[in-house]
Amino acid sequence: MIVEKKILDEVVKQVMQALEKTTSLETRSMDIPVGVSNRHIHLSAEHIEILFGAGHTLTRQKDLKQVGEFAAAETVTMVGPKGVIRGVRVLGPVRKTTQAEISRTDGFSLGVVPPLRDSGDIEQSASITIVGTQGSVTLSEGLICATRHIHMHTDDARHFGVSDGERVWVETSGTRSTILKNVLVRVKPDFRLEFHIDTDEANATGLKSGDVVTIARCQEV
Repeated sequence: MIVEKKILDEVVKQVMQALEKTTSLETRSMDIPVGVSNRHIHLSAEHIEILFGAGHTLTRQKDLKQVGEFAAAETVTMVGPKGVIRGVRVLGPVRKTTQAEISRTDGFSLGVVPPLRDSGDIEQSASITIVGTQGSVTLSEGLICATRHIHMHTDDARHFGVSDGERVWVETSGTRSTILKNVLVRVKPDFRLEFHIDTDEANATGLKSGDVVTIARCQEV
């Protein structure tokens, strides 16, 4: 009888935990917070040393919403065929490969045409020269205009009924309410819910960091 009671108690406990988790998901808001992404750069260890000196490590200035990511105190200058943009923020942590992200408007200022790419897809992307305090690097590829995307925890993905790599439609509100199609969903256990767009898209839709959007529907094939 004692063994049976222990088994029953364990079953009841598991059922209650499952119900609590389900209730939590059901009562979650459908709102997704917005994070407007200004121009920035992710650097490899090799390029950090070239730009800022041997043995240099990034100085954490401000933690970002995504776990482990931060805005560094270091900035660089981007030099293109037609112009220069100073004070481009370096984001940490260190990456395996250097990747710079700018808007289309920035591209016009620099005289370059960055392809619209998902983050990490830099093969045959645009070239740019990066200048730091101690040296410079000319990237043969690595400059992109990042596609809009949503970071989601696995629980968030279940709540919204989407999966990693899926493309969805996002609806904004306000006087410039808009439907944004082809929004990439990225799902990882350590992600925090956030919709990322660049400054051009934010200006066009009247969005700012801290605003909220909703998923309108799944992308049609």
